[in-house]
Amino acid sequence: MLILGPVVTRRIPSLNWLRVFDAAARTESFARAAELLNMSPPAVSQQIRALEGHLGRALFVRGAKQVTLTDAGRAFLPVVSQSLASVETSAAAIFGARETQQLNIQVVTILASNWLPERLASFEERHPHIRLQITSGNSVQDFRNSNPHLQIGLGSATDFPQSAERLFGETITPVAQPEIAAQITSPDDFLKQRLIEVAPHRSGWFQLLQNRISDDLRSAEFHLVDNTVIALGAAEAGLGVALARAPATDRQLRAYGLVACLEGFSIRGLQHYYLFHPATAPPPPAANAFRDWLMEEAAAVIGSGGDRTPI
Repeated sequence: MLILGPVVTRRIPSLNWLRVFDAAARTESFARAAELLNMSPPAVSQQIRALEGHLGRALFVRGAKQVTLTDAGRAFLPVVSQSLASVETSAAAIFGARETQQLNIQVVTILASNWLPERLASFEERHPHIRLQITSGNSVQDFRNSNPHLQIGLGSATDFPQSAERLFGETITPVAQPEIAAQITSPDDFLKQRLIEVAPHRSGWFQLLQNRISDDLRSAEFHLVDNTVIALGAAEAGLGVALARAPATDRQLRAYGLVACLEGFSIRGLQHYYLFHPATAPPPPAANAFRDWLMEEAAAVIGSGGDRTPI
């Protein structure tokens, strides 16, 4: 009979041992490491010996005025350095300075990738004490399964809480590389191209082409993806014709060099962007500042015709 004993976990008892090891390895000196860490050289040497004893391997070759890493020490150093840096970075991002307020926002991918980033500088300038943590989502279900402070989703009013505030809509226009767009001189020419469709969107190629083509749309070749960012990337690669959704995708169109197919060939989308917060808990005070700023930006879009004017 095979009897299994308890699993022995060799956890390092003190994370400070790792900090000392990292400093000594970078400076190649226990004395200089002691200065960096505000410790005495004997204390540094003692902690290094404790770490070596725990690991069962020598990490340094001691010299009269200098120490050098052993092969085991060189292999261990990148792991330690990256882990310590990750802890520091995560702590700064999550906690920040005491006076900083953190606001967690979930934004639909199309808006988070294009429209929002180029406007955030103005928010940060107005509210330097608020640190935004932004995540993305695609479907309505993505938003129902998370719990940030605020959410910006794309859909219909019935998809979101009654308190949701409408921001703006979208204008849908077929776009492609210039050489592909030049081949399209009438709506029927779209049926000769691969049409890149975003599955979760309710407004797509059917709404755009219905009653505008002489043949059945089912004869077209479709390429399905799950978000517009991917769709425009595919169009940029020459894989077909995608649907731009102004104003959210304007920045990506400029970056990719995509152009509209057929002048003025656009429709208004059936969905709109909404700002709301999960019903599980009231949003923090910083949410009010973000909401006021976002509503101003949305009003500017509507005022300029950005959500209804073809690109």
